[in-house]
Amino acid sequence: MRRARAVTPGGVSSPVRAFGGVGGDPFVVERGEGARIWDVDGREYIDYVLSWGPLALGHAAPAVLDAVAEAMQRGTSFGIPCEAETELAECIVQRMPHVEMLRFVSSGTEATMSAIRLARAATGRDAILKFDGCYHGHADGFLVRAGSGVATLGLPNSPGVPHSVASHTLVAPFNDPDAACRVARATNGRLAAIIVEPVVGNAGFIAPDPSFLRALRTIADDTGALLVFDEVMTGFRIAPGGARERFGVTPDLTTLGKVIGGGLPAAAYGGRRDLMEMMAPSGAVYQAGTLSGNPLAMAAGLATLRALTPELHARMAERTARLVTGLRAAAARRGVPFTADSAGSMWGFFFRGEPVRNFTDAKASNVDRFRRFFHEALARGVYLAPSPFESAFVSAAHGDAEIDLTLERLDDALGAALS
Repeated sequence: MRRARAVTPGGVSSPVRAFGGVGGDPFVVERGEGARIWDVDGREYIDYVLSWGPLALGHAAPAVLDAVAEAMQRGTSFGIPCEAETELAECIVQRMPHVEMLRFVSSGTEATMSAIRLARAATGRDAILKFDGCYHGHADGFLVRAGSGVATLGLPNSPGVPHSVASHTLVAPFNDPDAACRVARATNGRLAAIIVEPVVGNAGFIAPDPSFLRALRTIADDTGALLVFDEVMTGFRIAPGGARERFGVTPDLTTLGKVIGGGLPAAAYGGRRDLMEMMAPSGAVYQAGTLSGNPLAMAAGLATLRALTPELHARMAERTARLVTGLRAAAARRGVPFTADSAGSMWGFFFRGEPVRNFTDAKASNVDRFRRFFHEALARGVYLAPSPFESAFVSAAHGDAEIDLTLERLDDALGAALS
């Protein structure tokens, strides 16, 4: 880490990795296999970060490694169409029929910023509505009351974002449809898009109220705005077909990332055919990327999605729910205010007795207790996200034995954090 800090800001390539939310220095990973990772000092951890979500099959999954190795023999990048792009796109469209067409990019930030550009072009409007604590990447217009690392580091907004750009971003509390309606109507016809994480993952795990997403669909229809589901985190995690399958609400545009790259850099945005055909070269809305549709990332993503059958999803969801139930029971035995929840293989918890419905509730949780718990868990070989405002994940490699061992270690860590 001393060497890293000499040549990179904070010694990391992404801020939350620096352990700023929990204190101390991050470990440096050497390798991963299945549900576990090992650091350069030889310590072993059961991993619930999983590269912040992409590794649905676990570390170094044989199906993914084999697919990448085979693709690599044919070349690493072409800058011209390859069959793997079409195969992965067809696989996504089959699982998400409302995504009639899509465009591959290399990061979630690219996907969300491109979706918003398209929404603005389609509506001829500038304003967007996001929700407090939701993180949609680091494009200028999204760094307004964002969650994730911005919240962890205490940076509610970012220097370098022009006021003229930020002024087009409006914010409402998550799970408050009345507030969202008021904000949307106050734009007087200027609202281009409503963008939301269907399940918040970047302010900790926060599930939507049963009526919330349906209300956003209604608000979008009433105002002429487009509804954008940011499924960079939730896509192929909360259900085999994502948020539409789980909640029964259809967005106009969807952004994807993480799982669709199988651990390699890949993301996408897509939606209704009439909207996507506005993108160049079919239409006039411009977006491009040298490494978009990279054949290695396409191979890894395709291998991952093919392995993620509905049956495997169900097994992962059951183990995730069992982990969450066990943590709730451990906290209850010790009299610790605690709430936890899951959706599919995505989960999270807060040291707070009352339900967490929005970012204000999340910030009212016991952050100091989380920090102590994090380090006690790490010392016992369980790696959780180094922030109270991030979700956790379970992979196909987390079997019953890993869940049992995790519950045993985290129960002990909880006791130590209270002493």
